[in-house]
Amino acid sequence: MAVRRVGVVLTAVGVAAALALTGCSSTTESTADSAAPYHQQQSGQDDVAAAPEAGGGPGAGQPAAGAPVRFRIDERAIIYTGSITVRVDDVERAAGRATAIATGAGGFVGVDKRTSDDRRSTASLELRIPANRFGQVVDDLARLGDQEQRDISTQDVTEEALDLDARLASQRARVESGRQLLARATNLTELVMLESELAKREADLASLEAKKRRLDDLTALSTITLVLLGPEAERDGEELGFVQGLKGGWEMFVTSLLVLLTIVGALLPWLIVLGLPVAALVWLLRRRNRRPPVEPATVTAPPRS
Repeated sequence: MAVRRVGVVLTAVGVAAALALTGCSSTTESTADSAAPYHQQQSGQDDVAAAPEAGGGPGAGQPAAGAPVRFRIDERAIIYTGSITVRVDDVERAAGRATAIATGAGGFVGVDKRTSDDRRSTASLELRIPANRFGQVVDDLARLGDQEQRDISTQDVTEEALDLDARLASQRARVESGRQLLARATNLTELVMLESELAKREADLASLEAKKRRLDDLTALSTITLVLLGPEAERDGEELGFVQGLKGGWEMFVTSLLVLLTIVGALLPWLIVLGLPVAALVWLLRRRNRRPPVEPATVTAPPRS
């Protein structure tokens, strides 16, 4: 019995050592083999590596060891976001034209919120546009009416994308090595340990792939928030000074009045049920107190003879 237990322990130790060695070797090899082609694909085709200094010499044309790799603008992973506010004569018609501009550029409308109030109508549209058409679409939207506000921002995620690609390649290699070890399992103990380890590696891989899809979506499709205002519509925070104070004070007055009426309405049934008997009792007591007091009878002495 003791020999069998020792055998199980040795088997478990051997499987753990094999997993560790396989994971380390696959991580090193896959990182080196997968990261290099990506850099070559990004930098080797269009001379994106840093240009050598004048003078040449051995190794000229190659970046120095440890030197950062530079990429052209059109090869970087950049997230574009923007917002634009335009005042138009007809909000509904302008919203339809904005939708046509977005779909014509290969994008779509993600969010569409509108309010109808004649000349005070407003609309807020979130447009997803291909990154290479971002600038042109923003200019087309500005021409829908009178542009009142524009805010454009960018986020460079090139390094994050490179790191994520390398981690994905490494994790895929670890999953494949785990599957190979699982196929060669010879007993139940190895099978259980390898299945648990493989499930963990596959879960990590799925998480990395989800992050990659999200990043690809953000870099491939830019986000533009378009706000359309009718001729007399007001922007958020536009009212200032006396008008804003008067409006705020009136709203507070109406709110306070509604609260007061609500309280009176809640107390009215109690006033009717309890107040009427109390009022009747008070009235009776007051009426009783107002009765004239009864004067005692006086006895007159008979006249003396």
